[in-house]
Amino acid sequence: MFGVKDFVGKPAPPNYVAGLGRGATGFTTRSDIGPARESGGEADPAKTVAKEGDDEEERYQDPDNEVGLFSSAPYEEDDEEADRVWDMIDAKMDERRKARREAREREELARYRLERPKISQQFADLKRQLSSIDDAEWAAIPEVGDLVGKNRRRNKAPERFTPMPDSIIAAARDKSQYETALDATEQKLGGIVSSAAASSNDMMTNFREIGQARDKVLGLKLDQVSDSVSGKTTIDPKGYLTDLNSVVVKSDAEIGDLKKARLLLNSVITTNPKHAPGWIAAARLEEVAGRIVHARNIIAKGCEQCPKSEDVWLESARLNTTDNAKIILGDAVRHLPQSVKIWLKAVSLESDNKAKKKVLRRALEFIPNSVSLWRAAINLEENPEDAKVLLSRAVELVPLSVDLWLALARLETYKNAQTVLNKARAAIPSSHEIWIAAARLQEEHGKPEMVDKIITLAAKALSQSGALLDREQWIEEAEKCEKNGSVLTCQAIVRATIGMGIEEEDRKSTWMEDAESCIAHGAIETARAIYAHALKEFPGKASIWQQAAYLEKSHGTPASVEELLQRAVKYCPQAEVLWLMGAKEKWLAGDVESARTILEEAFRANPNSEQIWLAAVKVESENDEYDRARKLLELARKESGTERVWMKSVMLERQMHNYEACNTLLDEALQKFPTFDKLWMIKGQIEDSLGNSPKAREIYNQAVKSCPKSVTLWILLALLEEKLGMVTKARASLEKARFINPKSPELWVQAIRIEKRNNNISVAKSLASKALQECPTSGVIWTEVIFMEARPQRKARGVDALKKCEHDPVVITAVARLFWADRKIEKARNWFQKAIQNDSDHGDSFAWWYKFELQHGTKEQQDLVVKRCVMAEPRHGEYWQAVAKDVSNVGKKTEEILKLCAATLQQEK
Repeated sequence: MFGVKDFVGKPAPPNYVAGLGRGATGFTTRSDIGPARESGGEADPAKTVAKEGDDEEERYQDPDNEVGLFSSAPYEEDDEEADRVWDMIDAKMDERRKARREAREREELARYRLERPKISQQFADLKRQLSSIDDAEWAAIPEVGDLVGKNRRRNKAPERFTPMPDSIIAAARDKSQYETALDATEQKLGGIVSSAAASSNDMMTNFREIGQARDKVLGLKLDQVSDSVSGKTTIDPKGYLTDLNSVVVKSDAEIGDLKKARLLLNSVITTNPKHAPGWIAAARLEEVAGRIVHARNIIAKGCEQCPKSEDVWLESARLNTTDNAKIILGDAVRHLPQSVKIWLKAVSLESDNKAKKKVLRRALEFIPNSVSLWRAAINLEENPEDAKVLLSRAVELVPLSVDLWLALARLETYKNAQTVLNKARAAIPSSHEIWIAAARLQEEHGKPEMVDKIITLAAKALSQSGALLDREQWIEEAEKCEKNGSVLTCQAIVRATIGMGIEEEDRKSTWMEDAESCIAHGAIETARAIYAHALKEFPGKASIWQQAAYLEKSHGTPASVEELLQRAVKYCPQAEVLWLMGAKEKWLAGDVESARTILEEAFRANPNSEQIWLAAVKVESENDEYDRARKLLELARKESGTERVWMKSVMLERQMHNYEACNTLLDEALQKFPTFDKLWMIKGQIEDSLGNSPKAREIYNQAVKSCPKSVTLWILLALLEEKLGMVTKARASLEKARFINPKSPELWVQAIRIEKRNNNISVAKSLASKALQECPTSGVIWTEVIFMEARPQRKARGVDALKKCEHDPVVITAVARLFWADRKIEKARNWFQKAIQNDSDHGDSFAWWYKFELQHGTKEQQDLVVKRCVMAEPRHGEYWQAVAKDVSNVGKKTEEILKLCAATLQQEK
């Protein structure tokens, strides 16, 4: 207790006052500074801390924030302008970063979804598999509650059942039975009386009200069959009851809605009787309710209240019979003689042309400037001379109607039509239709030189009058002229207006887009005119010549294609494609000499062109001129000497079964091009075809060392090893190939097929799962996965495949095959067509479609597949290439290859 206290030597706590606890306050000593502090005047610690915090805030306040620092300074217009400028700068900077920020956010979200998929996505395949289990497996699934230890230890209380009293059962039994005995009250009353009559609240049946209701219903039925406002009816006494049976009985809800609507509309026409839509709505309500007579009465009152509303008169005419409607419209024209609708309605009610003409003549007396009335009157005239007279009067009274002027010009002779169109142009200087009609008139009468002049003048005159059309509108007018048969006018419009509003550097691309758009619309002449103008402006552009040639090939004649290509090679002699197109057209037409001539000219213009050399070789080999083809290839090897020339030389010798010369060329070519994989393939295939498979395997092993990135070489090696019985070696080769060439779906597919051929289905499925992880958008892998499943699960796998690779022709063809297997013929045919539309270069889709049509289609449908395949000339596809590149099929046409490929296909079971 005599030790040193722990507070000695330490500073006092904040706000500590010595002696405060024992009352030693309220006096001043000499050592104090200022008055002594009282307990009531102590500073609040919280307030002190807050004050210190406020000082800290003011100390570190942002100078740009004028709330505290410059709060007393005036806020002037310069300050406001500066704030607005800075806000604009901030918004502009934010907009510049917006695209990158949104792209980064989307990328981060996609990465997050890929790393952390939803639970529903993780278990989607497992949930889908539940559809394939049977009832026994479903019943064997354990209950979730039985697996909890707490519930397993506790004995469940048995269910308790309380027996039901007999009185309830008896009451339920008697509820549905009929009472056949009289109670005591009924026996005292002396007979069967109503229980309601015996009760204290007597209610007697009012037969008078029943009779009144029956009379009212009968009156409604009579009103429904009435056919005139005056009350005259035509009732068939024999078929009246039958008609009553056909009346639709409305429900209580519909009747209630009708009553509410009737009440509201009655209020409308009562409060505002001059409101025409209210009368029309009230009449139509009664029409819907089946009270046609009441509807006619209401609309008749509406005509009285709103005689200046044409809609009311037209509605009244519609609700009445034809004869009454004529009378009503006669009253209408007295109140509204300027209403075109009423006059036209009156014309439509007439059945005789003479009466219609009479009404129209009377209408034109009141409304001489109505185009609709003049048009209706002219259409009724059967004699062209009478129509011409009417049109002459019409254009005098309605000089601003373009249609009337053009109609009159069509009826006049050539000279008179020119005069009419000149007057029309003077009356309506802003109408381009009149100028185009004048150009078409000159074209029809064999004066093509005037067509260009008129269209050129039209473009200038319309620009001066301020009514110039833009380039897209002129192209639309050109398309209309083409559809009407005025090709020269169409071409003149294109030549005069195609360059409007286009920058110099954008002309070529814009014109190509316009031509493609016209082709899509079916306006071939317009597209041809656009190409012609583009070639006139850019004669040295080979791409324009090529597109124009494709257009002529699809929609023109062989002569037009030849003429275009001849002009093309004059302007673009270095364009190999144009020379080859010309030679191919001649060769397809059977004119081999002309094809040779074109290729000779192409040689002069392009002496070292590989494509021209190979085209010449193909022409000779296809026509069995093998010696000439061999000489050409010898020259090509000396002049050009490319790897493809050497490969074609080897293939020619192989095609002629000259294997010794073929091997000699191969050895020489491989020394020059050791990394050209196709040479190795040919060499290995030759040895394999000759029965020397071990040597072929050695060649393939040497090939994959020289060309490790060639997937086809690895596949050929693996297939040869499997053929020799070395399945393990084949697996190892494919695994090594996948290591060197990652994400190659063809290697995965071959590995899966090897396991399937060796009945290792589980291993094949495991490989397929790994393949989909590495190549999730590969159609060939998905096809293997689909057909490895049992038939009930294939459709679900097909859906998964379409989600991953929606536009892959292999997957779409696989889905079509699924519908084919399910005997859904039309759906299968539609999906085959969809596969062709997605990729017309995939030959396997054509082959599967043709095989399908052979089984389920007609001769016309089979011919359609062949026709589309010949037009597309497919080059790709696993089965297609295997057939097309077979040596025995060299020189065969597309149609023959299609049929051979379809014969090799086998539908999965």
